Amino acid sequence: MAYQDLREFVHALEKAKELKRISFEVDPELEIAEFADRSVKSGGPALLFEKPKGSSVPVLINAFASMRRMEIALEVDSVDEIARRISEFLEMRMPEGLIGKLKMLPKLAEMGAFFPKTVSGGPCKEVIRRGDFSLDEFPILKCWPEDGGRFITLPMVFSKNPDTGKRNCGCYRMQVYDGRTTGMHWQTHKQGAEHYRRSQQKRMEVAVAIGADPATMYSAILPLPPDLDEMMIAGFLRGRPVEMVKCETVDLEVPAQAEIVLEGYVELGELRREGPFGDHTGFYSLEDDYPVFHLTCVTHRNQPIYATTIVGPPPMEDFYMGKAIERIFLPLMRLQLPEIRDVCMPAEGIFHNLILVSIRKSYPGQARKVMHAIWGLGQAMFSKCIVVVDEDVDVQNVSEVAWKALNNIDPERDIQFVLGPVDSLDHSSRLPNFGSKMGVDATKKWPGEGFTRPWPGVIRMSDEVRRRVDELWKRAGLK
Repeated sequence: MAYQDLREFVHALEKAKELKRISFEVDPELEIAEFADRSVKSGGPALLFEKPKGSSVPVLINAFASMRRMEIALEVDSVDEIARRISEFLEMRMPEGLIGKLKMLPKLAEMGAFFPKTVSGGPCKEVIRRGDFSLDEFPILKCWPEDGGRFITLPMVFSKNPDTGKRNCGCYRMQVYDGRTTGMHWQTHKQGAEHYRRSQQKRMEVAVAIGADPATMYSAILPLPPDLDEMMIAGFLRGRPVEMVKCETVDLEVPAQAEIVLEGYVELGELRREGPFGDHTGFYSLEDDYPVFHLTCVTHRNQPIYATTIVGPPPMEDFYMGKAIERIFLPLMRLQLPEIRDVCMPAEGIFHNLILVSIRKSYPGQARKVMHAIWGLGQAMFSKCIVVVDEDVDVQNVSEVAWKALNNIDPERDIQFVLGPVDSLDHSSRLPNFGSKMGVDATKKWPGEGFTRPWPGVIRMSDEVRRRVDELWKRAGLK
């Protein structure tokens, strides 16, 4: 059964010995972040701070900070199970004949379970506060010494497309300015920013949910096509509809089981300095002007839990969340690029700086075709460096990729540079949001690509010798 809410997820983590309760006082300003950083770097557990300094609200952090915790969050033995489910639905065709159609009914019924369900109320409304509220009551973290202030780092930010009315949910950091206003870090390429640009009203309504069942929280970070409802994808991940409830002061819906809900609006044209912020690049992202979010109402559960995360020098919690995205979305990438065998985004590449791709090469120039196609796939357009290798290279083994690629390339011939959009957080680009990207064709070169010399084979011992030495190795007492 899908987790009903964040509390059930916390219970599951604790049962699996993947959570540590901290019963003494720890300061949300820098100290909790240092705890979290040390824990993830050492393979430690998720942390639940029961007595954060200055607040009665417990803090949950690192809940997704390992592949095991990602599996617990998504209720699978391996995230590859989700990729297989996606593949099954992508390959689904309506069969001929009555018997075949009847056999399809369970799958069609399962598809119906994806769609969110509107309910009249929920735990997120156990406490409704229209006037007597302040963000200062919540243990919002200051993560790094040079941060511009405290930041809400794991929000589910809901807005509507002003043209279609369709919902979007994204995870955008929010710098706390005072008890009732925050920044709204809508980078120019994000859907929230697009809704803001298209809005015809002076005030654009926004709702923010903090803490929910893990699949719903996770859906906010997924790189989905515009106007594809994240709450529907959350329903797919959890195998059960997400219950949504109407807000009190804005015309938006939020997960009914959320821990905390912030309702409010942004004024078109009102910008305020936001940042710096210690970001997932491992560097501080620079100050810039972003919209201001004004709160009109706060609702929350009795005794809510504040769910948060920190980002910084990798690997951090976001690496494991991103690794699951890599595995889950591989079937969708292969739908458009069937020659792809596997992809890998190493921690050191912090998502957009490096993608390793193995392909089944069938014709000259195919590696370059794949590079350009990836640069045209949604948020993959930010990929600063793409390295393409042959299918016999294990891209999950970064050492093997480096060995094969560095041996296989003639730099002038095999490296290609292009100009285009880059991530807003890329501090090295020549202009904000615009710069260069590099593709490396590290595949074996063919005569059709102008290579006429013999291509050498990789050194390998024969299987027969390896089998004979296996027994001798054991006799020698070697490990």
